[in-house]
Amino acid sequence: MSEFLPTRTVTLLLARVADSTQLWQTQPKATAAALERLDLSLSNMIAVHDGVGPVNHHDEQGPGGFLAIFTRAADALAFAVELQRAPLAPIQLHVAVHTGEVHESEPGTYVGPAVTRAARLGDLAHPGQIVVSGTTHDLVVDRLPADVWLTDLGTHQLRELPRPERIAQLCHPDLRVGFPPLHGTNDPAPHGLPSQLTRFVGRAAQINDVRKFLADNRLVTLAGAGGVGKTRLAAQIAEQTAPEVGGGVWFVDLAPVSDPEVMPLAVLRAFGLPDQPGRSAIDTLVRFIGDRDVLVVLDNCEHLIAACAALTAELLGACPQLTILATSRAPIGVPGELTWRVPPLALRDEAVELFVDRARLARPDFVVTAADADAVTDICGRLDGLPLGIELAAAAVRVMSVAEILDGLRHRFRLLTDEAATAPHRRRTLGASVDWSHALLSEPERVLFRRLAVFSGGFDIEAARAVCGDGAASDEHHEVFDRLTRLVDKSLVAAEISASTTRYSMLETVRHYAMRKLKASGEADEIRTRHRDHYTRIAALLDSPTDTDHQRRIEQVENEIDNLRTAFACCRESDDIERALELTSSLQPLWLTRGRIHEGLAWFDAVLTEEKLHQADVSAVVRGRALADKAVLDASRNTPDNLGQAQRAVAIAREIDDPALLARALTACGAISSYSAEAASPYLAEAIGIARRLGDRWRLTQILTWQAYGAFYAGDPITTHAASAEGLSLAEAIGDQFHARSCRWTLGLAQMMKGQLAQAIAEFHAVTADADAAHDVLFKWGSRLALSNALAYRGDTNAARAAANASLTAAADLWPYNEGFSYAVLATAALAAGDLTAAAEASQAAQQRLGEQGELAAANFNPTAEIALARGDLIGAGRCADQEVALSAGWRLARALTTRARIAIAKGEPDQAERDAHKALACVVEHQAHSAIPDILECLGRLAADTGNFRDAARIYAVSNKIRDHLGVVRFKIYDADYQSSVATLVDELGEQDFTSAWAEGAALTLDEAVAYVRRGRGERKRPTSGWAALTPTERDVVRLVADGLANNEIAARLFISRRTVQTHLTHVYAKLGIASRVQLAHEGASRG
Repeated sequence: MSEFLPTRTVTLLLARVADSTQLWQTQPKATAAALERLDLSLSNMIAVHDGVGPVNHHDEQGPGGFLAIFTRAADALAFAVELQRAPLAPIQLHVAVHTGEVHESEPGTYVGPAVTRAARLGDLAHPGQIVVSGTTHDLVVDRLPADVWLTDLGTHQLRELPRPERIAQLCHPDLRVGFPPLHGTNDPAPHGLPSQLTRFVGRAAQINDVRKFLADNRLVTLAGAGGVGKTRLAAQIAEQTAPEVGGGVWFVDLAPVSDPEVMPLAVLRAFGLPDQPGRSAIDTLVRFIGDRDVLVVLDNCEHLIAACAALTAELLGACPQLTILATSRAPIGVPGELTWRVPPLALRDEAVELFVDRARLARPDFVVTAADADAVTDICGRLDGLPLGIELAAAAVRVMSVAEILDGLRHRFRLLTDEAATAPHRRRTLGASVDWSHALLSEPERVLFRRLAVFSGGFDIEAARAVCGDGAASDEHHEVFDRLTRLVDKSLVAAEISASTTRYSMLETVRHYAMRKLKASGEADEIRTRHRDHYTRIAALLDSPTDTDHQRRIEQVENEIDNLRTAFACCRESDDIERALELTSSLQPLWLTRGRIHEGLAWFDAVLTEEKLHQADVSAVVRGRALADKAVLDASRNTPDNLGQAQRAVAIAREIDDPALLARALTACGAISSYSAEAASPYLAEAIGIARRLGDRWRLTQILTWQAYGAFYAGDPITTHAASAEGLSLAEAIGDQFHARSCRWTLGLAQMMKGQLAQAIAEFHAVTADADAAHDVLFKWGSRLALSNALAYRGDTNAARAAANASLTAAADLWPYNEGFSYAVLATAALAAGDLTAAAEASQAAQQRLGEQGELAAANFNPTAEIALARGDLIGAGRCADQEVALSAGWRLARALTTRARIAIAKGEPDQAERDAHKALACVVEHQAHSAIPDILECLGRLAADTGNFRDAARIYAVSNKIRDHLGVVRFKIYDADYQSSVATLVDELGEQDFTSAWAEGAALTLDEAVAYVRRGRGERKRPTSGWAALTPTERDVVRLVADGLANNEIAARLFISRRTVQTHLTHVYAKLGIASRVQLAHEGASRG
């Protein structure tokens, strides 16, 4: 078999039996039989999915463990699902899937780091769980097998492996999806830790000292001169401490942040948290950290001392288990701070070891000879053991001897001693080492070096060429790259290579030196302008995306956020108001789709509220677009009080006759008005028409998204479905993943309202997987929220509660009202399960978060009235139901009216109950919101039974059951007892035979026939005496059936009335319509449909 095994990059599936030793001891026969079944079917199962195996490997998993190899990752996942679904009780399997390179060490045996990584990945899995590596996840996320989705489990350290792994769980409706945290995940990898491309040298005793300080002090600051190694030491401490910190370790680089007001946002983003309008960044961090045991590393605080002091004081005061490790050239100045001065490296061991290590990176054959040893020690001594200076000196061994390096340093120190005698000794030492490295550069290299100082947070080669080059010629482009490469070789610039690109950066100490050189050169203003223009152009590309690069461009601008902030600051400092507004508007896709709404609003507010705005020469189109874009951001945070701004944008667009701006401004008006379909509809309809005429598919996709959103809150599944389907098709065609998720979400909501629960649940699972993969916090929350409701309506109450709790967890990263929504669906799930106590607690929590926002409360349908009804509080239930009816529309109104009808029945108010039930029925018929029909019909059945119409009641209950079964919509458990009692009464009153007959008659009705049946006899009041409008509902049914060619006896059977009653109805019809013959009536009836 081995000759067919692939030896290349493949996907590995490694499985092992859980608790095999215990199974053999407690259930030996059943275990043996299960393993035999597995052995007999395994090879065939693997082959069906185009895999090879089982094969041998050097990370054996014990009895029943095996490795299978697949060329395609999707095939491996499909096999994993089939394997876990197989009837193998009592055994359960841990399954891990990873993609990497393997090779044969001997025939039939596969080895390699990928096999080891797969085995360590499997160590984390629970019995019955399938875990997938980040590599495999990225390969399959867009081509998952049917009914499969992935859930992000975070990044975790694998046993005995240096690199942490991003892990996902493979999920399927037939498999268990709820598991405890992964095994052994008390050792989380630090978040945001900078990649270390070189070995850490020395400082073992100092690391131990600092870790002891952290155990006894909640704020420890590593202080010292630039280049002494504060950042690298802090990163090493964070990595070593991570296994002991249960809540996680976060590393925050503040070097690129120049604005103190932006600093808390930078920390927020380092935590992966989105902006939360209405809540400060610090408040959001406090809510996220809470009582968890968390370590935060704040690196490079010296230029933001006041902001860092405010942040640390608030966080430490509010989060009792939080510890902060800071690096700064000066203390933070917060009470309780322990400041520890970072010493240089020990000269005769650590400093020399560092020099040799870095020298070998520059020249692999470098060795320290007996003749060189004193010179190396002297170099390290002259550099005072400062790591940065030593690394810069060591990089020179590529082109200089150790003696020449030492001689150059002696000369440079003499110059600096004369020029800067008053500077602190270590600063002079570092300055000498950097200045000496700078002196070794050619003049073109020096020019590039100082110009690179303008970048914040790193840059790529294209940015270096655009900002730092001197022309567009291809030779110049090559020269910039060559010079940049030489700066990397000399350790003045760092290069970090990823799968897609290489980013370059400078250590802050070096960048400050380069900035001084740039200012001294006289070209700082020109280079800053080039930098601003380059990043403004990058942002502007978001306005003209192609069909394939939209996501790539959003990711690009997100990676460049520090440079974009610098460009925005440059615009404001130069009073270029128009360019500042253009830049802010260009970044609208970033603000909306990446959880940066608060920052986007802050940028708009910073410019739109400036007094200079009124004197500035800002074009009407830029001003109008800014007003519209800001209004959309307000709408996205549910602040519907800025309609005036959007309307001003509409007025500007009409005045200058700019259709594109008009479509944008109308969209903003519709978005802000989205909780009122009547108000939003004219704006969105006009915007859609303009976008279609312009052929602007991007704008049309966004408008349709808002239209679907508004239609859902109006309870209109027809419009929701139409807008969602078109928007989804467009979004997928142009590669707009965010709006595709949004439209798929509202499409699922439309299906849920229609009663298409299986389709809705599938859509919500798809959105969940996509949002998890994209780290989209909004739809991580929204998909689970909607999924919970759909599962509750289907009767999967345990899964519904799990989804609601998952949405509640995700809501913690969003706004308070999101938590309110999550508590409301949790209440619904608990109510469906019959758990009144849990439902009431969750409902109250929802009310606390939504109480002051009526539209939100109504949109979410918090089941307060149903809970009060189930508890017997009829007065409170009625009050809640009246509020819900007043605030609802469409499908939501139908559900609210149905609840109010149930309350009226309980109160003994049949007339009110009948009115509400029929209004509810009219709503669902108008909007095709069929999921609500079974509950409405049961109310009408109960009313019929209470008035002695027992056969009618049996027929209505029967068709209600039929529709319920067809849709898969369950009756909530709180209503079961009443239903069962009512049906038992019917059996008693009718007798078994008549009850069975009436039940069969009702079960034979179609949905339309059932609606017509229950409406019959509820003619409109003040009906005219003649003409078609004079006919009662039953008379219209008779005419319709005559037009279909049915005889009187057939009509009687269809409508459950006697032949004589049919004839009486016909007599009334002839009189009202002035018709004398059945043929004429059939013709007239057919013509009217």
